[in-house]
Amino acid sequence: MKYILSIDQGTTSSRAILFNEEMCLVDTSQQEFEQIFPHSGWVEHNPEEIWETTLSSAKHVIKNNNLSATDIAGIGITNQRETTILWNRDTGKPIYNAIVWQDRRTADLCESLKKQGLEEKISQKTGLLLDPYFSGTKIKWILEHVDGAKELAKAGKLAFGTVDCYLIWKLTDGKSHKTDATNASRTMLYNIRKGCWDAEICEMLDIPMEILPEVMDCTADFGLTTLLGNTLPILGVAGDQQAATIGQACFNPGMMKSTYGTGCFALLNTGKELISSKNRLLSTIAYQLDGKVTYALEGSIFIAGAAVQWLRDGLGIISHAREMDELAEKADKNHKLYLVPAFTGLGAPHWDPDSRGAIFGLTRSSGPAEFARATLESVGYQTRDLLDAMKSDIPHPLEAILRVDGGMASSDWTMQFLSDIIGAPIDRPAITETTALGAAWLAGTRAGIYPDQKGFSDSWALEKRFEPQMSSTTREEYYSGWHKAVTRTLTK
Repeated sequence: MKYILSIDQGTTSSRAILFNEEMCLVDTSQQEFEQIFPHSGWVEHNPEEIWETTLSSAKHVIKNNNLSATDIAGIGITNQRETTILWNRDTGKPIYNAIVWQDRRTADLCESLKKQGLEEKISQKTGLLLDPYFSGTKIKWILEHVDGAKELAKAGKLAFGTVDCYLIWKLTDGKSHKTDATNASRTMLYNIRKGCWDAEICEMLDIPMEILPEVMDCTADFGLTTLLGNTLPILGVAGDQQAATIGQACFNPGMMKSTYGTGCFALLNTGKELISSKNRLLSTIAYQLDGKVTYALEGSIFIAGAAVQWLRDGLGIISHAREMDELAEKADKNHKLYLVPAFTGLGAPHWDPDSRGAIFGLTRSSGPAEFARATLESVGYQTRDLLDAMKSDIPHPLEAILRVDGGMASSDWTMQFLSDIIGAPIDRPAITETTALGAAWLAGTRAGIYPDQKGFSDSWALEKRFEPQMSSTTREEYYSGWHKAVTRTLTK
């Protein structure tokens, strides 16, 4: 029996997941790490803690199953996207904390670039908007605020990477400075039409191209590691949302998945066609195999599961996420409370980095149950925003069914409300670890132990379908209230 080791490096934890030859999940090891908030709107991670928790989780899951490196055919990596790390090539030491995708410190810089009329050019080349979310302005901030960083960069002594790239560097002991096309496409520096780093944008942001990694297919030879025992190849890499798209077997144009983790991310496969959104959605690379690019439209919601964490850690309303369904069920159904979770600004389709969270409809009877219900409902409302935008962007119909995954997808209450508010069926797969599965499949196909796209699609299995139960009149009444609430939080 051969196994694939899937590394899933997320926003709040690092995980290592073993899959066997039948693509069945065997075991998982997980370690959380510190979230650092130096100032309001700033979010950082310690890169060395990311690395240590990743390596420790990988070693633990191998040891826990009495395996050796010889039992593993390859490694797949999936990661939190856009999070930015710069390190010294000579020492391997990061020169600053990782600036996380949620971080908004470069909002003023992005606004300045917009006023110079540069957003249209950047969007046309990268498919992205000029927003602090992406890596480009984060890189510029580090280069300008860390003493000696610019000089080191120009001397070729600095390396930039998203988290996947940093992990590959560490796993290969500095021998491999590589990323894949999906992660590159989230940096705001990569021309997704031409498939290369864009010199004009790098010059615009004063970023030396010498610091950028080599861009590969999602299945490729990313390097070898000896840190887990015998030599192991790294064979598959994709950013977390693209890996989930692959893990959900969304290989045909029109297929769509939505992942509910810290944030929520909906990707719609548009095939060979790169669609430029009229509704401020992102055009991105879904995956790149055998040198061929498949594109997607993406809607990014910054806060989904993080709002549940806020109820737990910030307000103390719950002690565990599993309490949410029961609380929401107890809530007064006539109590129309709206939570707009703009804790780090609003993502698609609004893209307002200065917007902040708000609660509307509070009365004397508002309590923990109503807060829990409003928090879960906010996920459905934000998804509806994305779907409506996508429907108006694409020339052909969407698939009638939305495939879901991520931690919040395990909440029956949330998924039922999601189905109700979008007015369409929701399919939850038998394997909800689709992000890790997508990375495993990429590595497994490269290793020759997993089936091709058709075989993988045929193996996709349904665990539960949620059908709409809400009347269209009630649906639109609820959604109208949400729209009014969001409008009140927008700053532009």
